[in-house]
Amino acid sequence: MNSPLIDAIDRRILSELQRDARISMQDLSARVGLSPSPCARRVRILEQAGVVRGYTLVLDEAKMGFPISVFVSVKLDHQIDDRLRSFEDAIRKFPEVTDCWLMTGDRDYLVRVAVADLHEFEHFLTGKLTKVQGVASLESSLPIRRVKETSARLV
Repeated sequence: MNSPLIDAIDRRILSELQRDARISMQDLSARVGLSPSPCARRVRILEQAGVVRGYTLVLDEAKMGFPISVFVSVKLDHQIDDRLRSFEDAIRKFPEVTDCWLMTGDRDYLVRVAVADLHEFEHFLTGKLTKVQGVASLESSLPIRRVKETSARLV
């Protein structure tokens, strides 16, 4: 789902800023097809609206139209190099997947999925994730609230 506050030009601006948050306004405006003044105004509006939360460029997924996170534990049928590589190649293609970790323990991967609603999650789960070759079982968990968030450990 798309947020009514964010249009296609805003999404192109955000995409470029994710690649390089230090890009000059001149270069950014050229890449998104705007002159510098309207481009700078859009960036300022995105900052004021809280869509851009920081300059490692952190986007607020809820304001982008994806307020629901689901953690999915994935078990593969075989833990061989080709199967792991195949799963990882497939998972990288899914825009719904924001994080994917190879794990120790009973499950092979922990995946975080960001979606607009549970209907979109159901579609992702049944239409994409269960169809990845080698997926043997899945276990989904819905978080209640985030207790701590940092972009990186500093000390």
